[in-house]
Amino acid sequence: MAAILAGGGGKVYGDFTFGNPQNLGPVINSPSADAGTCFSADSLELYFASNRPGGFGSYDLWVSTRQSMNDPWGPPINLGPAVNSPYTEICPSISSDGLTLYFSDDWDVSARPGGYGGFDLWVTNRATLSDLWGPPVNLGPTVNSSNADLYPSISSDGLLLFFDCGPASLSGPDDILVTRRATVSDPWGTPVNLGPTVNSSFFDGAPSISADGSTLYFMSGRPGGYGSWDLWQVSIEPLVDFNGDEIVDINDLVKLIEYWGQSEPSVDIGPMPWGDGVVDKEDLEVLMSYWQQEVLPVTLLAYWKLDETEGSIAKDSVGELDCTLHGGPVWQPTAGKVNGTLQLDGIDDYVSTPFVLNPAAGAFSVFAWIKGGAAGQVIISQVGGLNWLLADPSGGKLMTELQGTGRGAAPTLLSQTIITDGNWHRIGFVWDGSYRTLYVDDVEVAKDAQAQTGVASTYGGLHIGAGKNLETGSFWSGLIDDVRIYDRAVTP
Repeated sequence: MAAILAGGGGKVYGDFTFGNPQNLGPVINSPSADAGTCFSADSLELYFASNRPGGFGSYDLWVSTRQSMNDPWGPPINLGPAVNSPYTEICPSISSDGLTLYFSDDWDVSARPGGYGGFDLWVTNRATLSDLWGPPVNLGPTVNSSNADLYPSISSDGLLLFFDCGPASLSGPDDILVTRRATVSDPWGTPVNLGPTVNSSFFDGAPSISADGSTLYFMSGRPGGYGSWDLWQVSIEPLVDFNGDEIVDINDLVKLIEYWGQSEPSVDIGPMPWGDGVVDKEDLEVLMSYWQQEVLPVTLLAYWKLDETEGSIAKDSVGELDCTLHGGPVWQPTAGKVNGTLQLDGIDDYVSTPFVLNPAAGAFSVFAWIKGGAAGQVIISQVGGLNWLLADPSGGKLMTELQGTGRGAAPTLLSQTIITDGNWHRIGFVWDGSYRTLYVDDVEVAKDAQAQTGVASTYGGLHIGAGKNLETGSFWSGLIDDVRIYDRAVTP
């Protein structure tokens, strides 16, 4: 799938303003429970679940129609006994052509026969918009599990089905998954978890994919909201940087042309972020709309370009981890390796950041451009923790004090490459979950001889250009530029 989920779960806001919610009134709403809505592509049909009188089971699926966007909604109509059963039907999602309706059944004793677990996903079809819905079909064991599978949301091209999955007992947090098929005639593939960009340790569910496939809306109980569960959104963007060099250029164009007319998911990016099964002009148009643009990877946790020209704040280009300057370091707008840079005096200048990551939580990488410095001076350290990157006290060679843990753990990792020679160097530290590796100018210069069981756990913020405790002699005397931290092991 040539698409990425970008930016973590963000609350629903942007360059638009939502109006005040309005009740749909007594024609739609009843004294019973009315919930789980979805609209047809033309917004003239409203499907929802209700346990109002007149149904065939606990909850049934109903539909209300209107003649135009300006007309009022008509009285809801039950979808009838072909769809609704003596059991429970909820969470409808209508296809863009209006001919396919996905929904969930309920769990436990009220689940309709033929399922595989708690909640299951089902589908019903009709031949035309004026025909009746046919008998529902279970999506089968590839999609449905012994857990609760519910809240389906079908993409407008009919090739992706988002849903959430959680414990059958409904006692734990749900995650959002997606299943894909090559064409609308093919079977659904094995569902894939959307991962930590979207899913948290709290409830994340009820996904709804936008018509253009660029935004996934969902419900979450994560911190940072305004109530028990809030609405959040995450953007879905085409993966246009085919070769991973973080810029869209001729190299990416050459790769797209290489697969022209073929089915190649890695470069199939149009018309939706995940493509349409063939590499053609749709993909070329998407690629060219990003031409010569910087494309930052979603695994980039923090990125301080240090290109500011004034002030005491250095902006984080990928999130909200802006950092603060201390001691009076000087902005150098034209002297950086990548645009501007920051000059530190080696006496009391440094930059402090909020908490970024706990090194013990998993694989991560940190890279920066540096120039100058002296033996014993620190480039990046963690408050209350250890010095991640520094010039060793005896010879100015790149080293890390972020030591391993467990029996036989290695202490510091020292390279034989001097970084204090007055030249620009791109230095890096990578922890892949087993080995620590140091890089200078994208070349591996030191690596653990044997696997480590882990690295030290710390929850402090970072110091850029100073030691973990701001020790005398640890302050960097020189330039630091383009500091990046990833939540994965990066091979330069």
